[in-house]
Amino acid sequence: MCGIVGVLGQHEAAPLLVEALKRLEYRGYDSAGIATVNNGALDRRRAVGKLVNLSDLLVHDPLPGKSGIGHTRWATHGEPNTRNAHPHQSGPVAVVHNGIIENYKDLRAELAEHQITPQTDTDTETVALLTHHYIQQGMTHVDAARACLARLEGAFALAFLFDGEDDLIVAARKGSPLAIGHGDGEMFVGSDAIALAPMTDTITYLEEGDCAVLTRQTVDIFDESGARLMRESRTINTDATRVDKAGYKHFMAKEIAEQPTVLADALRAYLDGNTIVLPDTLPDFAKIDRLTMVACGTAFYACLTAKYWFEQLAQLPVEVDIASEFRYREPPITARTVALFVSQSGETADTLAALRYCKGKADSIVSVVNVAESSIARESDVALPIHAGVEVGVASTKAFTCQLNTLLLLALHAAVQRGVMSHDELADKLGELRALPGLFNVALDRDPTMADAAHKIAEARDVLFLGRGLMYPLALEGALKLKEISYIHAEAYASGELKHGPIALIDKNVPVIVMAPRDALFEKTVSNMQEVMARGGKVCLITDAAGAEAAGADVWRTVILPAVDPILSPLLYALPAQLIAYHAAIAKGTDVDQPRNLAKSVTVE
Repeated sequence: MCGIVGVLGQHEAAPLLVEALKRLEYRGYDSAGIATVNNGALDRRRAVGKLVNLSDLLVHDPLPGKSGIGHTRWATHGEPNTRNAHPHQSGPVAVVHNGIIENYKDLRAELAEHQITPQTDTDTETVALLTHHYIQQGMTHVDAARACLARLEGAFALAFLFDGEDDLIVAARKGSPLAIGHGDGEMFVGSDAIALAPMTDTITYLEEGDCAVLTRQTVDIFDESGARLMRESRTINTDATRVDKAGYKHFMAKEIAEQPTVLADALRAYLDGNTIVLPDTLPDFAKIDRLTMVACGTAFYACLTAKYWFEQLAQLPVEVDIASEFRYREPPITARTVALFVSQSGETADTLAALRYCKGKADSIVSVVNVAESSIARESDVALPIHAGVEVGVASTKAFTCQLNTLLLLALHAAVQRGVMSHDELADKLGELRALPGLFNVALDRDPTMADAAHKIAEARDVLFLGRGLMYPLALEGALKLKEISYIHAEAYASGELKHGPIALIDKNVPVIVMAPRDALFEKTVSNMQEVMARGGKVCLITDAAGAEAAGADVWRTVILPAVDPILSPLLYALPAQLIAYHAAIAKGTDVDQPRNLAKSVTVE
């Protein structure tokens, strides 16, 4: 969602703020702005659209000052326009905000009684108005900000800047992430470490309910009761937060191409010979009756895939839930249940809320995350990093395959613990898994075939994906990818469901992408494919050489991947799903890395 940055520096703040906001572009946004204090005077600049528009504005209308806050906005309340862009200001107060203030209407009504009226359509402006009101009642700037925070309901990360205060920022978090960066006579605020990496490698993560009062030399942190706290500062690896395209046209293209490397790195991190190296704090799966897996979006499809692995390999019953449904369904959690949460950012609001619901109920809380210092990781009993590195493209690629890799290793570990798989069988599976990065490279060489199919698919208004078994979640993921970045309507179905309704959609204008390696379910899938072709449907078959030969020459398009152990097929078959979506988006001329209306990190409901 929205990105926040703040600077109390020794140099001009505007260039630092804009550069930090560029590093937060991956979160998604539709407007941007900054505010600074210069010679005691608070001022701001805001622009709709990409950050280049804000940069152009600052060239023509500079904003001096060595103290400032900045924001990239993803619209929630109020359409994307300059009036609704952050920072919001009321009198001596400027505010940037990530989250949603749920009681803003009640607060607006209260302020109206004092003849204070909003000038925007946003919930955030209410924070500035209320803080200004408290200052008018005689409170100090810090006390007014803290009094305002006590009145807010919902989720937020906030940074306050004040007129006349060039050595003060107040920052707070509740539900949305926020970090403090420590410099030499400087202090910084950011939504994540990526934004702050060029300025500092020393980070303090605020916890739920924290309020921080920053000067260039000090950070005082308080909890919701006002008690002073000590929060640990950590040194981050700034190389791991490097953000660049490395010569690729898009971050998504780079991240697709990185998959053989990051997968090999992840395997080295988790394997020692034929042993899977996992934390000792993991639960003993032999003593577990059930695994509950919760996630959103692409991570949810990783969980659906892992359900097959845990049930087939480890004979462990699994439930998979979408986090936004799970948290309100409030299902019963037994004491012999492990609750497992998957999130690329580790900050997904619904997933974090679901995790908190399971605390004290489940045997243990396990998370699979890409950000080791994220809220979900910190609040879990055990956090398993996926080792994907920074992923900037909104449509997840390398994070998805690394999530699958981590979940597969966990399922294999559980299978051995539960006595379902022998150590010799495990060694065979790990040998196949070690060969997978090489197969990824072979599959990447088939990119021209995928690009050709994608350019034809891009002409369609509707696309169907079909898959059976482990390919069903991959079909869902493929449809999501195509929707996300090309804006083509796409749906996925289990192949056996075709005759239960979706077949009515088939005609010559609806391409059907069939994901079907030559496995035990292949013949069943081909039968469904023939039903599509008999009705004039155009089939793009993604398979291996044996599958292509068995399917015959009548298929509209065929993408041939290397043969792979069926258990590993979801990892390899993720690649064509990604590349077809990527090339379709290129053909449509859409914004591949920052598709409309989407955000990388969804930190509000």
